[in-house]
Amino acid sequence: MTRSRPIVEMSGISITFPGVKALDRVDFRLFPGEVHTLMGENGAGKSTTIKALTGVYRIDEGEIRIDGEVRRLGGTADAQAAGISTVYQEVNLCTNLTIGENVMLGQEVRGPLGINWRATHRAARAALEKLGLGHLDPRSPLSTLPLALQQLVAISRSVVAECKVLILDEPTSSLDAAEVEQLFGVIRRLRDEGVAILFVSHFLDQVYAISDRLTVLRNGMFIGEHMTRDISRADLISQMIGKDSAALTVVGAAGARRERAEADPVYSARGMGRKGALDEVDIDLHRGEVVGLAGLLGSGRTELARLVYGADRPDTGTVTLRGEKAEIGAPAAALAHGIAFSSENRRDEGIIRDLSVRENIILAVQAKRGWARPLPRREQDEIVQRYITALGVRPADPERAIGNLSGGNQQKVLLGRWLATQPDILILDEPTRGIDVGAKAEIQEYVAQLADDGVSVVFISSELEEVVRLSDRIVVMKDHRKIAEIDGGGDVSADEIIRIIAEDPSTADARERAHEEVAS
Repeated sequence: MTRSRPIVEMSGISITFPGVKALDRVDFRLFPGEVHTLMGENGAGKSTTIKALTGVYRIDEGEIRIDGEVRRLGGTADAQAAGISTVYQEVNLCTNLTIGENVMLGQEVRGPLGINWRATHRAARAALEKLGLGHLDPRSPLSTLPLALQQLVAISRSVVAECKVLILDEPTSSLDAAEVEQLFGVIRRLRDEGVAILFVSHFLDQVYAISDRLTVLRNGMFIGEHMTRDISRADLISQMIGKDSAALTVVGAAGARRERAEADPVYSARGMGRKGALDEVDIDLHRGEVVGLAGLLGSGRTELARLVYGADRPDTGTVTLRGEKAEIGAPAAALAHGIAFSSENRRDEGIIRDLSVRENIILAVQAKRGWARPLPRREQDEIVQRYITALGVRPADPERAIGNLSGGNQQKVLLGRWLATQPDILILDEPTRGIDVGAKAEIQEYVAQLADDGVSVVFISSELEEVVRLSDRIVVMKDHRKIAEIDGGGDVSADEIIRIIAEDPSTADARERAHEEVAS
């Protein structure tokens, strides 16, 4: 139950950076005993607001009150002294220390001879038990824990510091469903104890599952504050992106209007497989259609995409391109045949952080052309400007380092890189993961437009609703096998895909055969 007075009240907050006003008279309230989410597109001002509250940025105008007292936060130490703790998306713990040492870091129990390690580990165990983590041994190395439990250990550290406000920045981005639910259990326990929790996430399902209240920002300005139960998803998205909610149905309508051509496929594989990665599979890709690859994590979606692109070489099967037999044993061969692939690993296999937006976009075109024939600067500028404009990359500065862009805009740059090669087949592996809802809608609209323009698109996403909404045809994967292929359309739902995966008899049949072999 929340108290009547906010624990945090930010009024008229403005922050200006050279050439841009990051926050323009933003208001924000956070009450004890509630989970509050900041919503908005990338660049809306969420991170700037949080950094103002945690003392990373000094405000130019406005006032911050914490527990009724005006505070001038000159750094993160001031925020911590005021009872504000932050757990970041990238867990900032010391894997070379024990679990207990991480929990008590900076809060060790001291005696006349220095740190009393027995008492310190005892206090760490009490903090862990408070969050339902009593099964963890404080003396075990932190490195033995999976990422999900490391995040909970980071939260335990905040509990030891007796924080009044806990900020969780994208804590679920690398967690599976069971781990998310475990984290939510901890969040609810802290909320019930009166801690005010600021929860940051791009996943709408999670926002509606855990948040009591939300605040919407757009272009650095306050748009509205709502009880989560009182605002529909369509209205929320409309406020975030500044478009009428009806516009959000355009993507689905476009997919429903497209009809797969009866012409021969542009790409066809028969019996394609790779030992240990993918059982033999048949797949056809036609011009002007979106083929969705649906399945749970580890189902073989990415493995299939990598075989189509030549990032991995198949052991079996034949491939025909435009009716002729083809060998695609490497990405260079795929590019030469008009096949482009955008990896799910944007950070390690996508962007090159230290290069500019321009250099990242022209990379694939230059590779296709050959490094001995550098693209003239004028041609580079024409290509880059075309895709910055078409995809709405913000800021529209081709010389800015891509590492300084938001995740959504980095993803748009990657899409521009592959579109610049003018592919006939474009494979997009998790193109909307970890980006805000506005950028996600824009990318979905562009994917639909590409198919309308005749490109064959392979679309992979962990969000089954997204696959269903965009796809003309859906290939369902499970246990590194293709188990079904269905036509898209209004009759197909995410629940139908889940049912197909759950009812697939082959796993049970294989188990039965194994029992019979053992018995014989």
